[in-house]
Amino acid sequence: MDKKVLTKEELDTLKGFQDQENNIVFSFGQIEYQISSLETQKDDLIEAKQAFEQKRIEFAKVLTEKYGDGNINLENGEISPTS
Repeated sequence: MDKKVLTKEELDTLKGFQDQENNIVFSFGQIEYQISSLETQKDDLIEAKQAFEQKRIEFAKVLTEKYGDGNINLENGEISPTS
């Protein structure tokens, strides 16, 4: 039985396909790693946002207890009663 052997061009083409596939798989891995990092950053920001909102709500309660309901002018600190 005769050995069948690919031509150099055919073998080079197959090796090129393998290299391309390896690059694609590697790129997917990099993307998944970046996605994981971004999800961690997003979770951290969600926690920071929740803490910020809680502090803002608590401070608003303190100001309302001290000054009553009203609108605050952030330029001069003046409080106008709400109608």
